[in-house]
Amino acid sequence: MRKWMIFALAVLVATSVFAQVRTPRPSPGASLTQTVGVTDITIKYSRPGVKGRPIWGSLVPYDQVWRTGANEATTISFSDDVTVNGQKLAKGTYAFFTIPGKDTWTLVFNKQGEQWGAFNYDQSQDAARITAKPEPADFREWMGFEINDITTDTAKVVLRWEKIAVPFTVNADTTARVLKALSDAMKPDWRTPYQAASFAFDNKGAATDQQLSDWLDKSLSIAENTSNLWLKARFLQRLGKTAEAKAAAQKAISLAPASQQALADTIKSTIATW
Repeated sequence: MRKWMIFALAVLVATSVFAQVRTPRPSPGASLTQTVGVTDITIKYSRPGVKGRPIWGSLVPYDQVWRTGANEATTISFSDDVTVNGQKLAKGTYAFFTIPGKDTWTLVFNKQGEQWGAFNYDQSQDAARITAKPEPADFREWMGFEINDITTDTAKVVLRWEKIAVPFTVNADTTARVLKALSDAMKPDWRTPYQAASFAFDNKGAATDQQLSDWLDKSLSIAENTSNLWLKARFLQRLGKTAEAKAAAQKAISLAPASQQALADTIKSTIATW
């Protein structure tokens, strides 16, 4: 009896230890987060490998809903409203299904974000279905996502696996969003209109010259200082008004406190080239 008890205890301990061992998944998990302007795009997925198998039209059938990876359905999150290939999509987390085809793919953004595979896929919960064009690409053993060609407003998301790449463009509309937020947040101090003018100056085309000028004038009317005068000088120089630009720059230098002497030196060296 005692021997049986010792044997049973040994089996229990061995089973307990085995249950705590973490083993790798054949298709490991991955995640990717990229900020576009002020909007975060996050993709969570599992990465299947080719492993010598035929993929398109075989392991992944054509014209059927695919989880876009392995294990749990891939999810994609947007921290702000966006457009995908020109189609509006509200901020949130979506299950990202795809329907591969030989010539075109359908990208499916489904509102039921947490799912295992595509077994419980419900088309009535689709927030958007968007067409994308597959492209020939270099061989990739492991399926993965990339986010490239990033600007203030847009980025290109690319799904790559085997010899196929499927790109789509996400537009976060950052410029319009930031300018509206700055306009809505205008306060009776020089900083907020200065921020709006500075953003417009650094992102040429985000606002008209008249809008930029109006914001600058508002900031300067509240308090002239080295920062907003230097921005005015650079704006005037961009407009080809060099004499006025130099006058504004000299005034910016004259108002520079000790804490901004480095900026004053930069202004001096810059206007020497005008």
